[in-house]
Amino acid sequence: MEYSRKCLGILLLLAALLGTPASGAMAATVLFDQGHNQRFLADRQQDLDLSGLADQFINAGFTVKTTAAPLSAATLAGVDALVISGALAPLAPAEETAVRQFLERGGRLSIMLHVPQPLAPFLEQLGVLTSNGVIRERTDIIGNEARNFRVNRLAADPLFAGIRSFALYGSWALLNEGKTCRPLALTGPDAWIDLNLDNQQDQGDAVQAFAVIVGGEYGRGRFLVFADDAIFQNRFLQEGNLLLARNLVAWLGQPAADTSRSRRL
Repeated sequence: MEYSRKCLGILLLLAALLGTPASGAMAATVLFDQGHNQRFLADRQQDLDLSGLADQFINAGFTVKTTAAPLSAATLAGVDALVISGALAPLAPAEETAVRQFLERGGRLSIMLHVPQPLAPFLEQLGVLTSNGVIRERTDIIGNEARNFRVNRLAADPLFAGIRSFALYGSWALLNEGKTCRPLALTGPDAWIDLNLDNQQDQGDAVQAFAVIVGGEYGRGRFLVFADDAIFQNRFLQEGNLLLARNLVAWLGQPAADTSRSRRL
C-alpha cells in the first residue's frame, strides 16, 4: 500500500510538472462571450440557453468561463477556445483586434449567428460573408416550416463524426471568400432566399445550395462559423445536434495541426 501511494504521488507530481491532468482530461479553458447583448447564456438553464453546451465542455475536461467584459488580451489570456453565440451587438475595433491576435497565436473560435449584421464586419476579416435573408428549404423540413430543416450534406471532417444530419431553426447563408475558409455543411440544391421580400420563390430570389457551417484557419488558430445559434440551445440539443455539440468540443480542444483538412462538398 505504501509503495502504491508513493507511485501515485510521483505520477501526480509529474502530471503537474507537465501541465497534464492525471485523469487525461483536456486541461483547456473555454470562454463564453456574454458581453454583446446576448439573450441566451451559458450559465443559465432556460429553454433557449446554452448550459447544455457548457456541460459538454465540462464533461470533456474543459474549464468553462463566461465574461461580459470587452474582449481583450487580458480577457483572453489563458483561454484556449472562445465561443461567441447570439451576439446582438458588434465587436468594438479593439475587440476585433484582440480576437484576431487570439487566433494568430493559436486560439480556437466558434461563432453562432442569431442575426448576422452585428458580426458581419468581423466575419469579413476572416473571409466569411453572410446573407441578408434566411434560408428556406424544400426538403427535410421540420414541422412544415421551410426555415426549420435538417442538413445532411456534410464534409468529411471530424466535426461530423458519427453524424448523419443535424437540425437548423432559422439559418442564414454563409459564403467562404477567404483562401483558408471552406464550407463544411450545405443545404440542398433547391434551398432559396427571398431576396425580393415577396414571401414566395420566384425569379428574383437566390436558389442554390448554401453553406451553413464554414471552417477556416487564421494565423496559427482556427475557427468555425455556424449560421444559426439555435443548434446548441438547450431545447434543440438532442440527436444530431447533441452529437455535433460533442464533436465541436473535441474540435475546439485540439490544436490546428491535429485536425485533418476537410474535402470540399
